[in-house]
Amino acid sequence: MGIKVYKPTSAGRRNMTTPTFEEITKKTPEKSLLVHLKRQAGRNNQGRVTVRHQGGGNRPKYRIVDFRREKLGIPATVSAIEYDPNRSARIALLFYADGEKRYVLAPVGMVVGDKVTSGPNAEIKPGNTLPIASIPVGTMVHNVEMQKGKGGQMVRAAGTAAQLMAKEGKYAQVRLPSGEVRYVSVDCMATIGSVGNPEWNTLKLGKAGRKRHMGWRPTVRGAVMSPRDHPHGGGEGKVGVGMPGPKTKWGKPALGKKTRRIKFTNRMIVKSRKKK
Repeated sequence: MGIKVYKPTSAGRRNMTTPTFEEITKKTPEKSLLVHLKRQAGRNNQGRVTVRHQGGGNRPKYRIVDFRREKLGIPATVSAIEYDPNRSARIALLFYADGEKRYVLAPVGMVVGDKVTSGPNAEIKPGNTLPIASIPVGTMVHNVEMQKGKGGQMVRAAGTAAQLMAKEGKYAQVRLPSGEVRYVSVDCMATIGSVGNPEWNTLKLGKAGRKRHMGWRPTVRGAVMSPRDHPHGGGEGKVGVGMPGPKTKWGKPALGKKTRRIKFTNRMIVKSRKKK
């Protein structure tokens, strides 16, 4: 992916960069793999805002991406590389030998015409999906399963990759992009290579409107609110929070408070991402 830099013809253009989309080979998505999503705007089924700073934006159609890759032993041909508005990575349209079409994450190096397959006997090359037991130690992978048959849940963002560090019996050690090393069952599936579109995180939006197009509404600091709107609010000029520690809008501890609730998977962590 290339980066297009604009001339400073306006304040918004001065620092704006956009992708060139030179790797995109098909502009219209596959109709059979599209789903219309109802926009929530951060609200629950009662109409109350449960996630702040969401609303508006363009209405994208969701592309059904195959994270399971359960069509074992059936070869597929890459028909097109497409843009997906729901994720940072590019997606590839596969035509299977049995006539079925599916979307998958497009790894670095995948081009139209490539042959990909899934299964324990697949070749070690980008785009192929194998059980971790069949992947050599040291290989870079993405779309890693956490539970067998559930589909890839880890390492799906653009430019990310995990490394298979070791295998010990029923489990393998995988180093994630965050630096965390955790156990993953050798029966879980993983896709060879790193996710494509690696320059995605270098883009500069340039103006607030582009964020609004994504469905993000403005965010305001609590320190500049009134006391009735936030615990940090009030005072003349710039003042501290006025309490032993910062709090959320609802008075709960923030900035340092541990929010991880899934305790039963802690035993799978070999090395935390916070330990260097």
